[in-house]
Amino acid sequence: TIAIIETSLHNAELLAIEEINAAGGVNGKMIEPVIEDAQSLVQVFAEKAKKLLLNDKVTAVMGCYTSASRQSVLPVFEEYNGVLLYPTLYEAQECSKNVFYTGAVPNQQLDEFEPWIVANLDRKKCYMIGSNYIYPKETNREWKALLEISGAENKGEEYAPLGHTEFSTVINNIANSGADYVFSTLVGDSIVAFYKQFKQSGFTAEDMPICTPITTEQETAAMGAENAVGHYTSFNYFQTVDSPENKSFVERYRAKYGANEVTNAVMEAAYFQTYLLKQAIEKSGTDADALIYEGLPGQEFTAPQGPVKIDEKNHHTHLWARIGKARED
Repeated sequence: TIAIIETSLHNAELLAIEEINAAGGVNGKMIEPVIEDAQSLVQVFAEKAKKLLLNDKVTAVMGCYTSASRQSVLPVFEEYNGVLLYPTLYEAQECSKNVFYTGAVPNQQLDEFEPWIVANLDRKKCYMIGSNYIYPKETNREWKALLEISGAENKGEEYAPLGHTEFSTVINNIANSGADYVFSTLVGDSIVAFYKQFKQSGFTAEDMPICTPITTEQETAAMGAENAVGHYTSFNYFQTVDSPENKSFVERYRAKYGANEVTNAVMEAAYFQTYLLKQAIEKSGTDADALIYEGLPGQEFTAPQGPVKIDEKNHHTHLWARIGKARED
């Protein structure tokens, strides 16, 4: 269900590991990736996490995409004192000593986005569509609070099962709602299906822009740019970030995985968290408590998006807030 984006995280981490090993590894030792496929299934994530910590005795795990998968493994990491680096944007309201969060949280995506929509797009009537699990529901709760502050309106709110790909009824409801934009927290294959059907129904970004904190270049490439053009995403990284670090990153990623591959914000976090882990091990060694209390807190790295830092107190990452508009290319 979520393989469209999970694969890119996996690929980015392997690229970083390959680069680190080529440069001499970590304190002269090579990183050995132990790879498990959790099949986008919540219960499998917990099983794999336990295997990695108890059987493989890994130093740290980089993984999970949905909040549901992260919450399923959280008791495992806390019980067995493992270290999880989690690269996905999520709803926040969580803080575990065993987890380091390198993806964006709502204040890093939504707080600038909603007022920007009001001020720059002159849109104040929102219809919300999301996938049916914790991240979309909590993110929409945050969004409704921002709507209230702006004096904007919530014209409707619907949730589709994970993997759902039939949106004709939802699109009809949007058309009849009086909304002037859509706020989407759909994930995975549902994103591609919704945008395609939205365009097929006659909607354009000029009529009814889709504004989202989750649609990346990955889903845009899968749906075809013609279905995404003109719609908006708030994220900490885009492939078009104009910096030497990012241009080099995009070139290296394409050299390894194909000239037509795209980069995205979640895989960029997966990439730079691998380097943060490397630096942490060099500082404190591989003991879990040493990484948790000494190695990872405060780590900094010049990522493709810009300088990032793991906060010493809450284990979340200082990131850049950006708003992007999908282009024809």
